[in-house]
Amino acid sequence: MAIRGKENENGVYEFPYMVKPNQKSKWEAFKLFLWNPNTSEVFGRTGSSWVKILLFYFIFYIGLAALFAICMAALLATIDKDKPKYTSINSLIGTNPGLGFRPIADRTSEGALIWYNSKNVSTTTKWIELLDEFFEEYNISHPSLKSKFSPDCDFDQPPRNGLACPVNIDMFGPCSPPNYAYNTSSPCVFLKLNKIFDWEPEYINSTEKIPEGIPKELISRIKLAAINNHTNRVWVSCEGEYDADKEHLSNSSFEYYPTGGGFPSYYYPFKHKKNAYLSPLVAVRIMNPTGGVIINIECRAWAHNIEYIGGPAEHRKGSVHFEVMRDDI
Repeated sequence: MAIRGKENENGVYEFPYMVKPNQKSKWEAFKLFLWNPNTSEVFGRTGSSWVKILLFYFIFYIGLAALFAICMAALLATIDKDKPKYTSINSLIGTNPGLGFRPIADRTSEGALIWYNSKNVSTTTKWIELLDEFFEEYNISHPSLKSKFSPDCDFDQPPRNGLACPVNIDMFGPCSPPNYAYNTSSPCVFLKLNKIFDWEPEYINSTEKIPEGIPKELISRIKLAAINNHTNRVWVSCEGEYDADKEHLSNSSFEYYPTGGGFPSYYYPFKHKKNAYLSPLVAVRIMNPTGGVIINIECRAWAHNIEYIGGPAEHRKGSVHFEVMRDDI
């Protein structure tokens, strides 16, 4: 449909399509955006338009917050505050605890290698500082921290009032701070089991029924512990991983601290989600390993319900691998 233009005195119709629009400066356009007196608009909207859009977003976000609150309430209703929702075989960890070690190098390029020279302070200081950092949480000498743990834990004295037992770092003999034996040619490595809620070990507390492959020296330790009825432990043993490593360790030995070499029963089961808990430790001292070579060492945790699988780290169970290189000869 054609739009009739404006007729002038000569009877000619004029159309405004060639008319140059009224140009405004940027400042004028901005002031008009802030307040347009012709249309009573503020920021491009009239008062009623602003009321409608603000009311819409208010209702929208109220509904969104209510939906989020309902979802969170439903989720929290399924969570037990005193223990994990999934435990035992239903958990990601399962029922077979892994074994870890400290110190671990900061640099991934070093992997599981502990390289040291007891005559070179710079090589030993690194490992001492890593262990100092690791043991910070084990220092409970402050009264407020000490009260969170049960005193006087022993095989004959279970933890009191549902509290966990502390870890006495002075019981590691020559592996205790401040040097952890890294100022000697026989360094110490600390082993710990992964925490699994409500897991209880099935202890190897006699030599009548022992797993296949258990070392003879561990059998001797079990017999010695039986004298004082202290056999309820998750035992630990270490040896060279391959034949060449066993040869390099033929003139060496392993010493375990605390005496006996195992994780005592009074630390289990782990049920301290809300209370303080420290994983028990076993210090393993590698006595005078052969120098100048990398020695692969495998340590195992022993209990009837700990499955052992060696090999690569992603498949390993119930054991841990690390390497030691002594370079002070």
